[in-house]
Amino acid sequence: MTEARRSDLAAFLRTRRARITPEMVDLAPGPRRRTPGLRREEVAQLAGVGVTWYTWLEQGRPINASPQVLDAIARTLRLDPAEWQHLYRLAGHSTGVPADDTVRVTPQIREILDKLSPMPACLTNSRYDVLAWNPAYAVLVPEVVGAPDGERNTLWQSCLPSNLSSMLVNREQELPGVVAVFRGAYSRHADDPSWQAFVRRLCAVSPEFARLWARQDVADPGPREKIFKHEWAGEMRFCTTVLNSPAPETRMIVYSPMDDASRDAIDRLLRHG
Repeated sequence: MTEARRSDLAAFLRTRRARITPEMVDLAPGPRRRTPGLRREEVAQLAGVGVTWYTWLEQGRPINASPQVLDAIARTLRLDPAEWQHLYRLAGHSTGVPADDTVRVTPQIREILDKLSPMPACLTNSRYDVLAWNPAYAVLVPEVVGAPDGERNTLWQSCLPSNLSSMLVNREQELPGVVAVFRGAYSRHADDPSWQAFVRRLCAVSPEFARLWARQDVADPGPREKIFKHEWAGEMRFCTTVLNSPAPETRMIVYSPMDDASRDAIDRLLRHG
């Protein structure tokens, strides 16, 4: 396990421990606590591991954790399935997903995207780089598809002042979930310099991302509700569906209009575009 991965594992465990109160695990609150959540010795006791060993794990020391021990810690910290898998990957028990997200966009993929129109749709990798899109997606978020390399990325565009961030009506509710999904993907690429550089750049230019990143929240991709407000087409509500691609860690995201007004609005954008 590399130093970067050990550091991420330590931070993740500390944030998960902080959200578990003694009452949640049937422990007496005891005297006044200096920090929220359980103490390290309480986690170690409940998980059946040594206090010193668990302390070293939270300090990012170079020690190994077996799947059985990780399971005990995950149960103690009440991790959900996405967090459980995240813990495994950080501890070096991943299934060996390639670090390279390079994908060849085939003619077949482009045809599928085009035939989904007038529903906006795009192909992204696990870092949220937009790799391909259809005309409806292009007229919905033209600044995203027209961005330079390195910034044609929906997470980047959502965190910085941009047309996408200003159009998203429910951005404050959605962005934490987007960062949590990105965190889950990052654990599979924590040793990749390009991923490390992307996170450093985004933390440097977006205090909001830096704050959400420090929370260590993790989630799996899933359906989301996106509400856009276009300057002349009006409000559009979409439910996004995530379709996994045969290429590793690549997915197609389809925006389904949630009402007739949204369907009419995207139609007007297509006619105008």
